[in-house]
Formats: sequence, C-alpha cells, structure tokens
Amino acid sequence: MIFLPQPASYRDTDEVLKLPVNDQEQISALYFPNPQATFTLLYIHGNAEDLGDIRPRLEQLQQSGLSVFAYDYRGYGTSDGQPSESNAYQDAKQAYTYLTQELGVKPQRLLVQGRSLGGGSAVYLATQYPVAGVILESTFTSIFRVVVPIPIFPFDKFTSLDRLKQVKAPVLVMHGENDQVIPIDHGRQLFEAASGPKRSLWVAGAGHNNFPQVAGERYFQVLKEFQQLVLD
Repeated sequence: MIFLPQPASYRDTDEVLKLPVNDQEQISALYFPNPQATFTLLYIHGNAEDLGDIRPRLEQLQQSGLSVFAYDYRGYGTSDGQPSESNAYQDAKQAYTYLTQELGVKPQRLLVQGRSLGGGSAVYLATQYPVAGVILESTFTSIFRVVVPIPIFPFDKFTSLDRLKQVKAPVLVMHGENDQVIPIDHGRQLFEAASGPKRSLWVAGAGHNNFPQVAGERYFQVLKEFQQLVLD
C-alpha cells in the first residue's frame, strides 16, 4: 500500500534515458543539463506521479540554475518491474552511479532532493554515498509514523528520522504548515535530527501537493541560499 503507481503519463522517446537496475529491468530517467550550473540536482519524486507529471517542475528547477536529473521508480511511468522499499533504494543508487560515473558529476557538486515518498530514498542515498547536500520536501520521519506516532517494528519502512542522524552533509527541510497527508511535525522532527549545517522553509497555507506553488519565489530563493551554504 506504500506505492501507488498510476498509468504512465508519458511515452518513451529519444530523450528518455534507460538505466539498467538488473539483467532484466530498466528504469526511465530524464536529464536537463544547465551549462551554467554549479550543482546537479538528483530529484526523487513522490507517490502517484511520474516523470511526465513532474516535468514542468524539473524544467523550472533547471531554469533556476541547476542541472536536473530525475527517474521513475520501478513500476512507475515506463520503468520496468515492481516497486518496493529495497527496489527504491537500488533505483536511487543506480541513478547516483549513472550521474557520477556516466555523466561525470562530482559528489561535491551533487544535491539530492526527495519529495514526499522520495525523501526516504534521498536520506538513504546520503547514508551510502557522498553528496553535497540533501533537500527534503514534504516528507516523513518514517512511513508508519504518518499513521501512528511511534515506529512499528519490524514493519516500519523508510526510517528517515533515524538515518538522517548519520548524514553529515548540509540539509534543507521544506514543509507546508497545512499538509494534511504528512503533517508538518514530520518536517520539524527531521530538521531537529539533522546534525550538519541546515536550513528550513515552513510555508503557511501550503498543503502536500501545492507546496512549491504556495511558496512561490521563496522556494527558489531558499534553494539558492542552500547552494551557497553548501559552497561555504
């Protein structure tokens, strides 16, 4: 019930990259380079959406001064296979490997952003590989803590709150104060758990799926400030 893939909103074209995750399966990805960018952003999207749905957001991020790379989990969009927590982690690791080995992105110039469900993969990735910074937008402390205030072992998934304490890279946490899907308390707890340099953006009136729209220019301004924090 964690994953809710919808029918693909796009078709494969020459611009859709195919990343092998095993001998039988590939995941789909899009890359929007920006020759002027200091950083490349690995964007890991939320549930019930795919690359076609988020493309306008990816292009906005590119226009804001970033190179942007995003992929679909297995079972989402035109990616092969079935989604699971372990597959989500492997998909993120494959995207990181492609960026660093095939595209030549240096880890100190690689930011990873997870929105909603994607936050779990983003935090996990930052515990496994060096990254320049971690951006968490409208995400959770763990899956089951969205439903109950305490973890349910051994069933809890995407335990970001515990993992985030291991991340030494700078962290930016953004959350809407009117989020009815993942309450803002999750964002505040994640911010408190971050041990390295950190920034936050709490937006009054913003819900779960309209956070960037309600935040407006503050969204892109805090991203620029965060990039400066990483450089400092």
